[in-house]
Amino acid sequence: MSTLSRPAATAPQARRTGQSEPELRRLFKPMWPLLRRAALFSILAGLLILAPSVYMLEVYARVVDSRSHITLLMLTIAVMGAYALMEALEWVRSEMLHQAGEELDQQMAPRLFSLVFEANLRRIPVGMMQPLNDWKTIREFMASPFVTSSMELPVALVFLVLVYLINPVLGWVTAGAAVVQLIIALLTERSTQPPLAAANRSAVGAQQYADGSLRNAEVIEAMGMLRSIHGRWQLRQREFLNLQAEASTAAGGYQAASKMLQQVVSSALLGLAAWFTLKNQMAGGPAMMIVASIIGGRVLAPLAQMVAQWKLLVNTREAWARLSAVLAQLPEKEPSMALPPPRGVLTVEQLVAGPPPLPGQPPQAILRGVQFGVAPGEVLAVIGPSAAGKTTLARMLVGLWPAMQGKVRLDGADVHAWNKAELGPSVGYLPQGVELFEGTVAENIARFGAVDSAHVQRAAQAVGLDDFILALPQGYDTPVGRDGAVLSGGQRQRVALARALYGDPALVVLDEPNSSLDEAGDAALVAAIQGLKQRGATVVVMTHRTSVLGVTDKILLLVEGAQQAFGPRDEVMAAIQKANQQAAQQATQQGRPA
Repeated sequence: MSTLSRPAATAPQARRTGQSEPELRRLFKPMWPLLRRAALFSILAGLLILAPSVYMLEVYARVVDSRSHITLLMLTIAVMGAYALMEALEWVRSEMLHQAGEELDQQMAPRLFSLVFEANLRRIPVGMMQPLNDWKTIREFMASPFVTSSMELPVALVFLVLVYLINPVLGWVTAGAAVVQLIIALLTERSTQPPLAAANRSAVGAQQYADGSLRNAEVIEAMGMLRSIHGRWQLRQREFLNLQAEASTAAGGYQAASKMLQQVVSSALLGLAAWFTLKNQMAGGPAMMIVASIIGGRVLAPLAQMVAQWKLLVNTREAWARLSAVLAQLPEKEPSMALPPPRGVLTVEQLVAGPPPLPGQPPQAILRGVQFGVAPGEVLAVIGPSAAGKTTLARMLVGLWPAMQGKVRLDGADVHAWNKAELGPSVGYLPQGVELFEGTVAENIARFGAVDSAHVQRAAQAVGLDDFILALPQGYDTPVGRDGAVLSGGQRQRVALARALYGDPALVVLDEPNSSLDEAGDAALVAAIQGLKQRGATVVVMTHRTSVLGVTDKILLLVEGAQQAFGPRDEVMAAIQKANQQAAQQATQQGRPA
């Protein structure tokens, strides 16, 4: 037996240095220079807002007194140029934010897809689309009015200084209004964050409940359960809507107060400026009254816009927290050394295993102390009553779940730790719940890789399916429909069996492969297992039916997750028969039914 084992993965130096840093934060780090440049363009565009005020002052100071048409024309051309430059700067800022979002999407898309896949594989209840929706919320926030308004805050400080230079009292009034605006923002946060967070959790729960219900649509329809299921979903949806309405009501009140404050301050500054003008205490003369009112209002504009968009900030923060938690729970797999294709030496060492535990729940062992070995060219049948742990063992053998204790090794390497992109072509797996994917028969058999027609046909012939497929309207190019809906249960199982045999895998694990097969299908299955045995593959079959026992070399008996017997087929069958006879004799002696 090969003793090759998987070495500990060594991450690149860059990843090691940022290992303790949250993944989302690491992802955004390279974007900061681009975002800083966008902020700089935003500041420059914000300063150009002064152009109309400067134009007005110059018209009063130069054109009205000099009666010069040339001066008016040049000033008009200059202010139009300022407008054009301001729009160009805002366009460049928008393009920078869009570019940053595109780069983040390119980096995050494959990670999100694998994240959702891994979460569903490990039964982590994140919902089919929730991480994708959370990322969409974060992505859209980057170019939202909240972000662009926050980039304009330095310009607001410049305007505040200008108002103070025009008249200190006007400056203090504007500063006081800005403080009130900040208090409104804090009150908005305090009143909207709890109900919005609860609403988001309710929305996630309602979505997960809907996803689970849709997966059982046939059962719901057949037994008239739709009204009850809808009622339960509606309770969750109503809770979400009520919480969202509560948050919207609070946010709407503060948003109205923020908008009113901005309008009141502009008028108040104009009135105060007029009063100081009458007392000859306005620097720059009467024209500065309107200037002070305009730029004073611009001081509060970014804050008012941020208050109006506060709900978006809360939703984005919740999405960030949820996505960060899932990313931390399912970290990206480190690169590892490639291993050679396995020969098929399968060993199970004191295995204690069960499904990955749900969050907040302790792990539950289904298999306890299972230990055996299978060599290439051997067929092992795993038998036992229902709930004995056969399906759990099948999942462990192909590396779907990590072991609590012990190991499952293929050629000496830990199957769970083996890179599935490398190991997959050497493994054939037929789960108990057969799943086909939307595509053609050939694509399903070829595992949606490059379709090798010869290999596809050979796999179909091995399970006795070639004639049936050729009789289909488009032969091997016939679409199977969603979930293989155009095929019967037995046909789907045989197509999935052909998929498991595609590419001559070294290890083949079949979980109840004949549960939907008729007599002809059973005979084809036995012939396929014989072909695998002759080719030197390692075959493990979980079964309740005795039709495949004739081609097996070894038998493993599981009862309530414990290994009761393992060894050559005839020895185990004789031991089981002897135990059954003894049990029958004892029952007869005690007057009980055998």
